[in-house]
Amino acid sequence: MGEIILKFKNMNLIEIKEYFNSLPIEQYPKLVKLLQEDSRKTVQSYATSLHRKFINYQREIIRTENLKYYENKAFSKGYNLIAGIDEVGRGPLAGPVVSAAVILPKDFNILYINDSKKLTPQKREELYNLIQKYALDVGIGIVNSQVIDDINIYQATKLSMYNAVNNLKNKPDILLIDAMKCENIPIKQLSIIKGDSKSISIAAASIIAKVTRDRIMDNYHEYYPQYAFNKNKGYGTEEHRNAIIDFGSLNIHRKTFLRNIIGS
Repeated sequence: MGEIILKFKNMNLIEIKEYFNSLPIEQYPKLVKLLQEDSRKTVQSYATSLHRKFINYQREIIRTENLKYYENKAFSKGYNLIAGIDEVGRGPLAGPVVSAAVILPKDFNILYINDSKKLTPQKREELYNLIQKYALDVGIGIVNSQVIDDINIYQATKLSMYNAVNNLKNKPDILLIDAMKCENIPIKQLSIIKGDSKSISIAAASIIAKVTRDRIMDNYHEYYPQYAFNKNKGYGTEEHRNAIIDFGSLNIHRKTFLRNIIGS
């Protein structure tokens, strides 16, 4: 330990930060104590920030474990393939409604999984890749604007969930669904209000669905930049509504959603 103390004393703050950036966060506590005893105020301040980071890390571990409540309960009852289901895109004026079904392994321990709306775009992308890598199965269901107009958004949402489950490689034993019941899916299911904040597999599904839909809308932006789909993702912002008035509607717009803007 004496060698480490001497090492820190011979390092400037930038070098100390680089050193800690190379360490797993579990090793912080003992070393942070050494920094707190350093005579330099800047190093002491950095030690405080590291301590706060470690405390937040511990809280995240607890939050993630609590997020497994419904999954652990289902595992204890003998269910092995538990699919979380969530949708994105019920409210926009344009684009599809997208659902995802995600089956996670029992030992899934990726931190920071949460309701996609509570995450930054960068964090969603990072977690999207990790979920795709470590999930046992991922299915996606996409229902376009024409179908939404034909059967209404509620029925289209249920159809997108059905398609997501149907696109899984494995048939789930039970479905955990965010705030909906899907009578069109003949599998035992549990509807959980605000499930994307209470179930890790539903939260994972919300991330998959959100990133998938955002990418679709970003692609539309390349063809129709005047609607700013890269920013509004099809939702009815003032800029988007004005674009509809100025340029008219597209085939990806939900005509039943535009009656207050362009009339019937």
